[in-house]
Amino acid sequence: MFAVLHIADFALHAVLRTEPEAALKPAALFANHHKKSLLLAANPAARACGIQLGMTAPQAVARCPTLLIRAPNADADAEARAALLAVAFTLSPAIEDTSPGICTADLKGSRTAPQPLAATAIAQLDALGLPATAGIGRTPLLALYAARAAADRHTVYLTRQPPQSGHPLAFPTIPQSELNLTPGLAEAPIPYRSGLPESHRVFAITGEKAFLAPLPLVAADPPPELAAILTTWGLRTLGDLTSLPRDEIVRRFGTVGLMLWNRASGGEPRPLHLVVPGQHFTATMPFEQEVETLEPLLFILRRLLDRLTLELCAAQLVAAEIELTLQLADDNRLTRSFRLPEPTADTEILFRTLHTHLESLQTAEAITALELRLTPTRPLVRQHGLFDTGLRDPHGFAETLARVAALVNADRVGTPQRDDTHRPDAFKLVTPTAVVPPPAEPPLHPPVGLPLRRFRPPLRATLEFSPTEKKPSYVHTDRFEGVIATIRGPWRSSGDWWQTDRAWARLEWDIALTEGGLYRLIQIDEAFYIEGEYD
Repeated sequence: MFAVLHIADFALHAVLRTEPEAALKPAALFANHHKKSLLLAANPAARACGIQLGMTAPQAVARCPTLLIRAPNADADAEARAALLAVAFTLSPAIEDTSPGICTADLKGSRTAPQPLAATAIAQLDALGLPATAGIGRTPLLALYAARAAADRHTVYLTRQPPQSGHPLAFPTIPQSELNLTPGLAEAPIPYRSGLPESHRVFAITGEKAFLAPLPLVAADPPPELAAILTTWGLRTLGDLTSLPRDEIVRRFGTVGLMLWNRASGGEPRPLHLVVPGQHFTATMPFEQEVETLEPLLFILRRLLDRLTLELCAAQLVAAEIELTLQLADDNRLTRSFRLPEPTADTEILFRTLHTHLESLQTAEAITALELRLTPTRPLVRQHGLFDTGLRDPHGFAETLARVAALVNADRVGTPQRDDTHRPDAFKLVTPTAVVPPPAEPPLHPPVGLPLRRFRPPLRATLEFSPTEKKPSYVHTDRFEGVIATIRGPWRSSGDWWQTDRAWARLEWDIALTEGGLYRLIQIDEAFYIEGEYD
């Protein structure tokens, strides 16, 4: 059993998926940007306005003044092709990149029903901006026919003579008056895709002969010369061709006739040209127009992340780090790496990380391209101890820290850790850990002494000295003042004398006032301070 994911008008949707709200407007793909270039594809909104294949740009704009004109984009095609492959790997590990917009999957050995699996893949492609259909059949060719039939069954033809009832491509019609069409349209049918559920866009073939018989002969892609001959014979459908003996077709047309007859009968199972999942999770997107605001940049980033996370899940990996590179109009590049607090493949978490950074980013020039790279790793498997405590949402905690850092600077956010020095209050800020270890065992011999309640900042003090003993006799601060009854000290401490910019020295005393109160008095350079009060 094989499944095919099919995206009609692939080159057009590949371009439109990179533009916010472009898919909702009339849009058409032309061979190039010249006025005489011919129309290659049009979305349903454009076709509903009377846009037809083969028109020139002026002809199309005359019928639809709001038409978006786009040209093929190789970079957009490559990104959309990678997105299609990423979704196809959710069906099976055996995937073939058949052609642009078509992927074939070998469902052999799958334990899941193919129809729900294909419906889920279609929903994922819709989220990526790639409307698709799926076909399921005994051979890859039958699955492709089914996928194309599913696309045609969800096309409403605006014509007074709908396809004959009972034909596999027959479907309901709607009157032209409901779509406000341009007057004077030709009688040719105008396709208009309807938004039906994903499960209705999956076509599973049950009766092969009944399905193939009414299909037009062009579905088997006959050579033009052979198609002209068969038409003169009165052959219009695949059933007409297969009703003739195969040997007679081969005798008259040789190998070409045999291949056409086999395609008309649905073909045979064949080995697929398998695609190996990528090991480098990178996405690049150059912009045709420079990006100066945040919204279109976030839209593109979300599209790229959706594809990359699908590839991570297919490889059973998660992202440990994100690297974002922005190419500016002045040829400068801004690169920023984000180390995730916990490896993940959740698109929402990765997107919030980038969104938080970009909210506070300002560039001197517009952005012309971006590159997104995910560093893969194995999923984290960790067994906590009985008394260990982990963060409930490490990514949410990291996002909150990033927002705080954007307000107060990154060097002021973190977990304080004492420096390896005797300098008082020397500490540094380190990144908080995802797991809080249990508290350390109390020391065998706890420190002896009174607890000191520090004043932050220390209180500036003015001292009066006794003329006979040359010791402080009176202290005055903004909070208190009094006569010093008892004084112990001084004790001198210093350090970092080998670094002129970090050398420090201070003197300490313990003083008791006559009216009560025990304090620590310090001297730094020529200034005196009350550092704290003993309990």
